[in-house]
Amino acid sequence: MSGISEKFWDASVEELKKGYVFDEEAEEYICLACGETFIKGVIYQDNQVLYEAEKFVQVHVQNEHTSMFDYLLNLDKKYTGLTDLQKKMVQFFHMGLNDKEIVKEMDGGSTSTIRNHRFTLREKMKQAKVFLALMELSEEKSKVQTKFVPIHRTATMVDDRYNITEEENDEVLRTHFTEGLDGPLSKFPKKQKRKLIILRHLVTKFDSNKKYTEKEVNAIIESVYPDFVTLRRYLIEYGFLDRTADGSQYWVKL
Repeated sequence: MSGISEKFWDASVEELKKGYVFDEEAEEYICLACGETFIKGVIYQDNQVLYEAEKFVQVHVQNEHTSMFDYLLNLDKKYTGLTDLQKKMVQFFHMGLNDKEIVKEMDGGSTSTIRNHRFTLREKMKQAKVFLALMELSEEKSKVQTKFVPIHRTATMVDDRYNITEEENDEVLRTHFTEGLDGPLSKFPKKQKRKLIILRHLVTKFDSNKKYTEKEVNAIIESVYPDFVTLRRYLIEYGFLDRTADGSQYWVKL
């Protein structure tokens, strides 16, 4: 899961708009929404139509995620920076509605109010472009860059707990997995940031393309730490795992 989160944040604006990236080393196209991969050179079939890998990942994005516009718009506010009202406005603009049509859809307001929303959002876009350029330029000049562990996109609440450097992450894992990362967890820490680091590692034990029963989830966690009930609860609370209402199926949230 951490892999797809990292690829998502490392993707360019154009790649985010397309919804996939190409991994040159693995020679595969990767969906930025769910992490599914499509190997270059392999022919894929959908509804009796054959596709090359890059075209098929485009079909996949449309079939499984509707569109990257919808996927990105439905990300949490902490990532989009948009209020619920602004999200509605962006959706209406994407639909190609004019100001009068939007007023009708909103069942109130005025065309001047809609024009103000358009102006505000365009200014927000300009600011985002300048800020992105500034940060990229500053990082290019920085001799020593502090590398942070990528935040998983399904985090339920992003705060200072997620301010984790790679060095800090490695140190906590070494301290709590004294027999190596494939070994047992010596103790579950009390500090929230350390809990997050442990949970982030623990979720790598699960296959992101698989659905699990509660019994299977318990077995995987128990192989690392005896109190599987507590760790299972935290994995769900922190947004690493999700489950059906009746608890019959669990899966990795991407």
